[in-house]
Amino acid sequence: MTAKSHIGEETAEAIFARHRARVFAIAYRFTGTVSDAEDVVQETWLRWNGIDTSEIRSPEAWLTTAAGRLGLDHLRRLRARRETYVGPWLPEPIVEAASDRHEPTPEENLSLADDISMALLHMLERLAPEERAAFLLHEAFDYDYGELATILGKSQAACRQIVSRARRRVSDDRPRFHASARDHERLAAAFSHALAAEDSNALITCLQRDAILYSDGGGKAAAALNPIYSADHIARFFTGIKKKFALPLDTMFVSINGEPGFALLHEGKMHSLLSIDVEDGRIATIYIMRNPDKLARAAETLGVELLQHFP
Repeated sequence: MTAKSHIGEETAEAIFARHRARVFAIAYRFTGTVSDAEDVVQETWLRWNGIDTSEIRSPEAWLTTAAGRLGLDHLRRLRARRETYVGPWLPEPIVEAASDRHEPTPEENLSLADDISMALLHMLERLAPEERAAFLLHEAFDYDYGELATILGKSQAACRQIVSRARRRVSDDRPRFHASARDHERLAAAFSHALAAEDSNALITCLQRDAILYSDGGGKAAAALNPIYSADHIARFFTGIKKKFALPLDTMFVSINGEPGFALLHEGKMHSLLSIDVEDGRIATIYIMRNPDKLARAAETLGVELLQHFP
Protein backbone atom coordinates (compact mmCIF):
# COMPACT_ATOMS: atom_id res chain seq x y z
CA MET A 1 0.00 0.00 0.00
CA THR A 2 0.98 3.68 -0.35
CA ALA A 3 0.35 6.80 1.69
CA LYS A 4 -3.39 6.29 1.21
CA SER A 5 -3.17 3.60 3.90
CA HIS A 6 -4.43 4.83 7.22
CA ILE A 7 -4.44 4.08 10.93
CA GLY A 8 -7.97 4.55 12.16
CA GLU A 9 -9.29 7.64 10.43
CA GLU A 10 -5.91 9.34 10.08
CA THR A 11 -4.09 9.21 6.76
CA ALA A 12 -0.42 8.32 6.45
CA GLU A 13 0.27 11.89 5.28
CA ALA A 14 -1.39 13.33 8.36
CA ILE A 15 0.48 10.97 10.69
CA PHE A 16 3.83 11.88 9.14
CA ALA A 17 3.00 15.59 9.32
CA ARG A 18 2.21 15.21 13.03
CA HIS A 19 5.61 13.61 13.73
CA ARG A 20 7.67 15.52 11.18
CA ALA A 21 9.11 17.95 13.75
CA ARG A 22 10.48 15.05 15.82
CA VAL A 23 11.97 13.38 12.75
CA PHE A 24 13.68 16.66 11.81
CA ALA A 25 14.88 17.15 15.41
CA ILE A 26 16.64 13.79 15.33
CA ALA A 27 18.03 14.36 11.84
CA TYR A 28 19.41 17.83 12.59
CA ARG A 29 21.12 16.70 15.79
CA PHE A 30 22.67 13.80 13.87
CA THR A 31 23.87 15.74 10.82
CA GLY A 32 24.33 19.33 12.00
CA THR A 33 23.06 20.83 8.75
CA VAL A 34 19.53 21.71 7.68
CA SER A 35 19.95 20.37 4.15
CA ASP A 36 21.21 16.97 5.32
CA ALA A 37 18.49 16.85 7.98
CA GLU A 38 15.86 17.55 5.33
CA ASP A 39 17.31 14.71 3.22
CA VAL A 40 16.83 12.36 6.19
CA VAL A 41 13.27 13.63 6.65
CA GLN A 42 12.52 13.05 2.97
CA GLU A 43 14.02 9.55 3.02
CA THR A 44 12.02 8.74 6.14
CA TRP A 45 8.86 9.91 4.40
CA LEU A 46 9.59 7.78 1.33
CA ARG A 47 9.99 4.69 3.50
CA TRP A 48 6.84 5.52 5.45
CA ASN A 49 4.98 6.13 2.21
CA GLY A 50 5.99 2.72 0.89
CA ILE A 51 4.60 0.53 3.67
CA ASP A 52 1.19 -0.55 4.89
CA THR A 53 0.81 1.84 7.80
CA SER A 54 -2.21 -0.02 9.09
CA GLU A 55 0.21 -2.66 10.40
CA ILE A 56 2.17 -0.12 12.48
CA ARG A 57 1.22 -0.06 16.17
CA SER A 58 3.26 3.03 17.07
CA PRO A 59 3.88 5.40 14.16
CA GLU A 60 6.08 7.65 16.32
CA ALA A 61 8.35 4.76 17.27
CA TRP A 62 8.56 3.55 13.67
CA LEU A 63 9.33 7.00 12.29
CA THR A 64 11.92 7.93 14.90
CA THR A 65 13.64 4.55 14.52
CA ALA A 66 13.74 4.98 10.75
CA ALA A 67 15.11 8.51 11.16
CA GLY A 68 17.74 7.21 13.57
CA ARG A 69 18.95 4.55 11.15
CA LEU A 70 19.01 6.96 8.21
CA GLY A 71 20.72 9.60 10.35
CA LEU A 72 23.44 7.12 11.27
CA ASP A 73 23.95 6.26 7.59
CA HIS A 74 24.31 9.97 6.83
CA LEU A 75 26.76 10.43 9.70
CA ARG A 76 29.02 7.71 8.33
CA ARG A 77 29.02 9.29 4.87
CA LEU A 78 29.47 12.82 6.19
CA ARG A 79 32.47 11.93 8.34
CA ALA A 80 34.74 11.37 5.34
CA ARG A 81 33.56 14.60 3.71
CA ARG A 82 34.23 16.65 6.83
CA GLU A 83 37.73 15.27 7.22
CA THR A 84 38.68 17.19 4.05
CA TYR A 85 36.75 20.35 4.98
CA VAL A 86 38.74 23.60 4.77
CA GLY A 87 39.21 24.96 8.31
CA PRO A 88 36.99 24.24 11.33
CA TRP A 89 33.59 22.72 10.55
CA LEU A 90 30.66 24.25 12.43
CA PRO A 91 26.99 23.23 12.37
CA GLU A 92 24.65 25.16 10.10
CA PRO A 93 22.91 27.69 12.38
CA ILE A 94 19.15 27.78 12.83
CA VAL A 95 18.31 31.46 13.17
CA GLU A 96 15.24 33.33 14.39
CA ALA A 97 14.56 36.98 15.01
CA ALA A 98 15.57 37.88 18.58
CA SER A 99 11.97 38.79 19.40
CA ASP A 100 10.87 35.18 18.75
CA ARG A 101 13.09 33.76 21.48
CA HIS A 102 11.87 33.09 25.03
CA GLU A 103 13.67 32.42 28.28
CA PRO A 104 13.64 28.62 28.70
CA THR A 105 11.93 27.15 31.74
CA PRO A 106 13.96 25.08 34.24
CA GLU A 107 12.33 21.97 32.74
CA GLU A 108 13.50 22.95 29.26
CA ASN A 109 17.01 23.60 30.52
CA LEU A 110 17.14 20.06 31.89
CA SER A 111 16.05 18.49 28.60
CA LEU A 112 18.86 17.48 26.26
CA ALA A 113 16.24 16.98 23.55
CA ASP A 114 15.63 20.75 23.59
CA ASP A 115 19.33 21.60 23.37
CA ILE A 116 20.42 22.46 19.84
CA SER A 117 23.07 24.95 20.94
CA MET A 118 26.12 25.43 18.77
CA ALA A 119 28.23 24.31 21.72
CA LEU A 120 26.53 20.92 21.99
CA LEU A 121 26.39 20.27 18.25
CA HIS A 122 30.03 21.26 17.82
CA MET A 123 31.04 19.02 20.70
CA LEU A 124 29.07 16.09 19.21
CA GLU A 125 31.27 16.34 16.11
CA ARG A 126 34.10 14.90 18.19
CA LEU A 127 32.20 11.65 18.69
CA ALA A 128 32.36 8.74 16.30
CA PRO A 129 29.12 8.23 14.32
CA GLU A 130 27.91 5.32 16.46
CA GLU A 131 28.77 7.20 19.67
CA ARG A 132 26.85 10.25 18.51
CA ALA A 133 23.85 8.19 17.43
CA ALA A 134 23.76 6.14 20.61
CA PHE A 135 24.21 9.17 22.86
CA LEU A 136 21.52 11.23 21.16
CA LEU A 137 18.96 8.45 20.90
CA HIS A 138 19.47 7.28 24.49
CA GLU A 139 20.07 10.57 26.31
CA ALA A 140 17.92 12.96 24.27
CA PHE A 141 15.18 10.75 22.87
CA ASP A 142 14.85 8.09 25.60
CA TYR A 143 15.65 5.01 23.51
CA ASP A 144 16.35 1.94 25.63
CA TYR A 145 19.33 -0.32 25.02
CA GLY A 146 17.23 -2.91 23.23
CA GLU A 147 16.13 -0.31 20.68
CA LEU A 148 19.70 0.94 20.30
CA ALA A 149 20.88 -2.62 19.68
CA THR A 150 18.40 -2.95 16.82
CA ILE A 151 19.45 0.32 15.20
CA LEU A 152 23.21 -0.08 15.67
CA GLY A 153 23.31 -3.81 15.00
CA LYS A 154 25.18 -4.48 18.25
CA SER A 155 24.48 -6.23 21.54
CA GLN A 156 22.81 -4.35 24.38
CA ALA A 157 26.02 -4.69 26.41
CA ALA A 158 28.01 -3.07 23.60
CA CYS A 159 25.44 -0.27 23.34
CA ARG A 160 25.75 0.39 27.08
CA GLN A 161 29.51 0.76 26.68
CA ILE A 162 29.10 3.10 23.68
CA VAL A 163 26.62 5.33 25.54
CA SER A 164 28.78 5.36 28.66
CA ARG A 165 31.88 6.34 26.68
CA ALA A 166 30.02 9.07 24.81
CA ARG A 167 28.43 10.38 28.01
CA ARG A 168 31.85 10.72 29.65
CA ARG A 169 33.23 12.63 26.67
CA VAL A 170 30.23 14.93 26.58
CA SER A 171 30.20 15.59 30.32
CA ASP A 172 33.91 16.44 30.25
CA ASP A 173 33.27 19.16 27.66
CA ARG A 174 29.90 20.58 28.71
CA PRO A 175 29.68 23.27 31.41
CA ARG A 176 28.02 22.15 34.63
CA PHE A 177 25.60 25.07 34.72
CA HIS A 178 23.53 26.37 31.82
CA ALA A 179 23.92 30.12 31.39
CA SER A 180 20.72 32.16 31.35
CA ALA A 181 19.44 33.97 28.28
CA ARG A 182 20.05 37.21 30.18
CA ASP A 183 23.77 36.40 30.55
CA HIS A 184 23.97 35.52 26.87
CA GLU A 185 22.19 38.71 25.84
CA ARG A 186 24.34 40.88 28.12
CA LEU A 187 27.60 39.40 26.85
CA ALA A 188 26.51 39.36 23.21
CA ALA A 189 25.62 43.06 23.48
CA ALA A 190 28.85 43.93 25.31
CA PHE A 191 30.95 42.01 22.80
CA SER A 192 29.13 43.65 19.87
CA HIS A 193 29.71 47.12 21.32
CA ALA A 194 33.38 46.37 21.93
CA LEU A 195 33.75 45.21 18.32
CA ALA A 196 32.09 48.35 16.98
CA ALA A 197 34.30 50.54 19.18
CA GLU A 198 37.42 48.54 18.26
CA ASP A 199 38.15 48.36 21.98
CA SER A 200 40.55 45.47 22.62
CA ASN A 201 40.40 45.86 26.40
CA ALA A 202 36.61 45.70 26.37
CA LEU A 203 36.75 42.59 24.19
CA ILE A 204 39.15 40.89 26.59
CA THR A 205 36.92 41.82 29.55
CA CYS A 206 34.04 39.88 27.95
CA LEU A 207 36.12 36.73 27.51
CA GLN A 208 37.37 33.91 29.67
CA ARG A 209 41.15 33.97 29.77
CA ASP A 210 41.28 30.60 27.96
CA ALA A 211 38.45 31.37 25.52
CA ILE A 212 38.42 29.70 22.09
CA LEU A 213 37.24 31.07 18.74
CA TYR A 214 36.14 28.89 15.82
CA SER A 215 35.34 30.40 12.42
CA ASP A 216 33.87 28.46 9.51
CA GLY A 217 34.50 29.82 6.03
CA GLY A 218 34.48 26.44 4.31
CA GLY A 219 37.10 27.69 1.87
CA LYS A 220 34.51 30.10 0.42
CA ALA A 221 34.98 33.10 2.73
CA ALA A 222 37.84 34.54 4.76
CA ALA A 223 38.11 32.78 8.11
CA ALA A 224 40.75 31.50 10.52
CA LEU A 225 41.90 28.09 9.35
CA ASN A 226 42.59 26.95 12.92
CA PRO A 227 40.94 27.63 16.28
CA ILE A 228 42.21 30.73 18.07
CA TYR A 229 43.04 30.30 21.74
CA SER A 230 43.06 32.84 24.61
CA ALA A 231 41.29 36.15 25.12
CA ASP A 232 44.34 38.14 24.08
CA HIS A 233 44.78 36.32 20.77
CA ILE A 234 41.05 36.56 20.01
CA ALA A 235 41.09 40.32 20.60
CA ARG A 236 44.11 40.64 18.28
CA PHE A 237 42.29 38.56 15.66
CA PHE A 238 39.33 40.95 15.57
CA THR A 239 41.60 43.99 15.60
CA GLY A 240 43.53 42.54 12.66
CA ILE A 241 40.34 41.90 10.69
CA LYS A 242 39.22 45.50 11.19
CA LYS A 243 42.54 46.83 9.92
CA LYS A 244 42.81 44.41 6.99
CA PHE A 245 39.30 44.65 5.56
CA ALA A 246 37.99 47.98 6.94
CA LEU A 247 34.47 46.78 6.18
CA PRO A 248 31.70 48.76 7.96
CA LEU A 249 29.38 46.30 9.70
CA ASP A 250 26.06 46.73 11.46
CA THR A 251 24.74 44.42 14.15
CA MET A 252 21.38 42.64 14.21
CA PHE A 253 20.66 40.72 17.41
CA VAL A 254 19.15 37.31 16.65
CA SER A 255 18.52 33.91 18.19
CA ILE A 256 21.02 31.30 16.99
CA ASN A 257 20.13 27.71 17.81
CA GLY A 258 17.95 28.89 20.66
CA GLU A 259 20.49 31.25 22.22
CA PRO A 260 21.21 34.98 21.81
CA GLY A 261 23.79 35.96 19.22
CA PHE A 262 24.06 38.45 16.41
CA ALA A 263 24.31 38.82 12.66
CA LEU A 264 26.85 41.16 11.12
CA LEU A 265 25.52 43.01 8.09
CA HIS A 266 27.36 45.02 5.44
CA GLU A 267 25.09 47.53 3.72
CA GLY A 268 22.11 45.51 4.91
CA LYS A 269 23.44 42.18 3.57
CA MET A 270 24.43 39.13 5.57
CA HIS A 271 28.17 39.02 6.27
CA SER A 272 28.41 36.53 9.13
CA LEU A 273 26.76 35.11 12.23
CA LEU A 274 28.36 35.14 15.65
CA SER A 275 27.27 32.82 18.45
CA ILE A 276 28.73 32.54 21.93
CA ASP A 277 28.95 29.96 24.69
CA VAL A 278 28.95 31.40 28.21
CA GLU A 279 30.54 29.97 31.35
CA ASP A 280 30.86 31.66 34.74
CA GLY A 281 29.65 35.01 33.45
CA ARG A 282 32.07 35.35 30.55
CA ILE A 283 32.35 34.14 26.97
CA ALA A 284 34.12 30.78 26.82
CA THR A 285 33.70 30.05 23.11
CA ILE A 286 32.91 32.09 20.02
CA TYR A 287 31.49 30.51 16.86
CA ILE A 288 31.62 32.59 13.67
CA MET A 289 29.78 31.34 10.59
CA ARG A 290 31.08 32.78 7.32
CA ASN A 291 30.43 29.93 4.90
CA PRO A 292 27.82 31.37 2.50
CA ASP A 293 26.28 27.91 1.99
CA LYS A 294 25.42 27.83 5.69
CA LEU A 295 24.25 31.45 5.83
CA ALA A 296 21.72 31.37 3.00
CA ARG A 297 18.78 30.08 5.07
CA ALA A 298 19.56 32.45 7.92
CA ALA A 299 19.54 35.42 5.54
CA GLU A 300 16.23 34.27 4.08
CA THR A 301 14.72 33.81 7.53
CA LEU A 302 15.78 37.31 8.59
CA GLY A 303 14.59 38.87 5.34
CA VAL A 304 18.00 40.14 4.25
CA GLU A 305 20.17 39.44 1.22
CA LEU A 306 23.34 37.41 1.34
CA LEU A 307 26.58 39.13 0.36
CA GLN A 308 27.55 38.09 -3.15
CA HIS A 309 31.28 38.51 -2.54
CA PHE A 310 32.77 37.29 0.71
CA PRO A 311 35.97 39.09 1.70
